[in-house]
Amino acid sequence: MKQFMSIRSQHEDVSAVIDDTLRQLADIPPGANFGFIYVTDAMADEFGSLLRQCKSLTGIRQWTGTVGLGIISDDVELYEQPAASIMLAHFPEQSFAMLPLISEAKDLDGLPPALQTFSTSFALIHGDPLNPETQQLITGLQQRLENGFLVGGLSSSRDAHYQVADDVLNGGISGVVFSEEVGVLTNLTQGCSPVGAKHRITKAQENVAFTLDDNPALEVMMQDLGIEAFDALQQQAGNIFAGLCIAGSDKSDYRVRNLVGVDTDNKLFAINDYLTEGEELLFCTRSEESAEQDMRLMLERLGSRLGGTPKGGVYVSCLGRGREQFPGESREVRMIHEALGDFPLTGFFANGEIHHDTLYGYTGVLTLFT
Repeated sequence: MKQFMSIRSQHEDVSAVIDDTLRQLADIPPGANFGFIYVTDAMADEFGSLLRQCKSLTGIRQWTGTVGLGIISDDVELYEQPAASIMLAHFPEQSFAMLPLISEAKDLDGLPPALQTFSTSFALIHGDPLNPETQQLITGLQQRLENGFLVGGLSSSRDAHYQVADDVLNGGISGVVFSEEVGVLTNLTQGCSPVGAKHRITKAQENVAFTLDDNPALEVMMQDLGIEAFDALQQQAGNIFAGLCIAGSDKSDYRVRNLVGVDTDNKLFAINDYLTEGEELLFCTRSEESAEQDMRLMLERLGSRLGGTPKGGVYVSCLGRGREQFPGESREVRMIHEALGDFPLTGFFANGEIHHDTLYGYTGVLTLFT
């Protein structure tokens, strides 16, 4: 077989997806030693059964993946119906190690010994959005990996938030870690555009901003966005976001968070994350045009570093992107292939995206195997 191969199946019935997936796998020549598997949440109840049958049929013991409200296969986005996306790969022996479930900080002390032999570590991980310690676990893992870099995302589901690290798991983070023997390139694209300058958070409590640069926080927001009346603010609130700046970065690296409330009497606002006094914040808006422009810029940067067409890839995009932001059928992932060529691609639409040591929102994280 080629080093990477992908298959997909989508049907109205879960059992039909399983049967079709197994039929396609049976036709693939042997040789793969690793599997990536993503399913829509309509498949959640049978995820374990599907995984066991895939392992039995292929003889591949190591798998990673998760559940998504939407999943990706090559240049197609699959939503709503039961669906599965699988990519099989052959990596050098001893070049990867599975990352077992990490549900709390103490679990980080029990990482697989094989990771200590890697000079550099590149991890693809999946996480449970219901675990309140997810960001701390991501940070802790990155710090424990030798020259570590993380990518991935949080599962998205109306049912159980399952993930795969050889077995079906839930409750923490898990995945696979690759050594320096596996060539990878990765980059991130933002779905929101910054407006105005960075501001220092000078007074905040939990998720509420009272002052920015010692000025009333809501007044600073309205000034940056060019909004003069509170009525106009209410009308535009759904397209206003806060960007929590990554320390030491420029305006291009920030974690987008939703605006969840404003208090016009006290001139403050709240977001769906904790605010820390002394850190920086900027305001963002969403538009189809800016998201597509940033996507193309990311693809240009990756393309300039490639020596040819990628061997395979994993794309983790936000639920707020895909069909929610890009017009046309599967437009977001089709742009990837238009820019970089045809290659096996898998992935899913996440409840939060992981890049390096940070949990983002409204972003797309593309990882290419070279």
